[in-house]
Amino acid sequence: MSTACPQIPQVDHRSQKACRANRTAEFTLLLTCCARPAIDGYDLEHVLNTGNLIGFIKLALEHRVVPQVYRFLLAHSEFLTRSELSIVRTTYEDSARRALCLSSELARVVRHLENRGIKAMPYKGPLLAEALYGDVTARQFCDLDILVPPGGVPAAKKALSDLGYKPQISLQLPEERQFIASGYEYAFDGVAGPHALELKWRILPRFYSVDFDIETLFARAEQVNLGGRSFATLCEDDLLLVLCVHAAKHIWVQLSWVCDIAELAGSPKIHWDIVWAAAERLGIRRILAVSVMLAHRLLGSDLPNLLQNWCGQDSLSEILTEQISCRLSEGTSCETESLDYFNFMLRLRERWRDRLRFLWRLVWTPGTGEWSAVRLPENLAFVYHLVRLGRLVCKVFGSRLAACGETPN
Repeated sequence: MSTACPQIPQVDHRSQKACRANRTAEFTLLLTCCARPAIDGYDLEHVLNTGNLIGFIKLALEHRVVPQVYRFLLAHSEFLTRSELSIVRTTYEDSARRALCLSSELARVVRHLENRGIKAMPYKGPLLAEALYGDVTARQFCDLDILVPPGGVPAAKKALSDLGYKPQISLQLPEERQFIASGYEYAFDGVAGPHALELKWRILPRFYSVDFDIETLFARAEQVNLGGRSFATLCEDDLLLVLCVHAAKHIWVQLSWVCDIAELAGSPKIHWDIVWAAAERLGIRRILAVSVMLAHRLLGSDLPNLLQNWCGQDSLSEILTEQISCRLSEGTSCETESLDYFNFMLRLRERWRDRLRFLWRLVWTPGTGEWSAVRLPENLAFVYHLVRLGRLVCKVFGSRLAACGETPN
């Protein structure tokens, strides 16, 4: 797979046709499995007759859409041999067991935090599966996400350690204060495995300059029932925006994220006027538009009139949607500390002030890499900003020079 983002093309009908032509039969079948509403017309035998079922299952695992694939193939089991059906079922059962295990663990963690008087709100993971699909095993996920106010991070971290969770990074108290001010999450290893839980106090790292108000998210929370108890989680309007910016951060590399957006955007509970106003306030109208357009283009979900009007006025939304669609189809990845990635993030923002804030914060916001690279006393903490600048220059231009060195003469 390529590690560099291709340059954004000017979209025309020829490029769209070329993108569709480059889709493998496996990826096309994957889209069919995930389409809403379901599509029955794709020739399943085309993939199975090539003997590439294992490759198709690996692709489903990569995009975390095993439950959707299982349901589709089970409905068309006449095309599968007994051994092939066994492979599909075993893969799904592994995913389902993981989902049930994490659902049980979520209840244990939230109960412990509540008993400690810690304000916490889980989102994504099993609650998203239950809210969108009505079944925790109907969505593939691998960890738990819990949101806390920034002031509650130390207490929540201590409470999680009581349950056997260990943070993946170790910081001294002065560094932790800076980390909470500039970072956004602690990743924990726990009883459910490595990187089993993420404790977040922001939705995205600060340098992305998408500043959700955490207290407002808590104030607007809704209840979701899971396993016989009720959990507070993000309301659907806020959840849609959170899912969109999370997918954008990773350039929509997993089809499962597009599936979630398609499912949620089609909910009658979404208040599009509220969502659009919030997106405008946060400066993420283009991110919202691209996300929902991807769901429409790849999976056949509806495109609200409000977004149709926006895309008619913002040609870059169409260009970016086609770019991402091609990347998904071709399995192209992107190095998240490359100039191409940062340029792509800038193009996703419709306001110049957000682009400038992104660049400023990107350069001057230190993180765990800086604290791991050098240890400084608290009275020299300001030097970390210079360390950040130096490391960023070395990474970005070092990778650029390496790429140039690999170019044939």
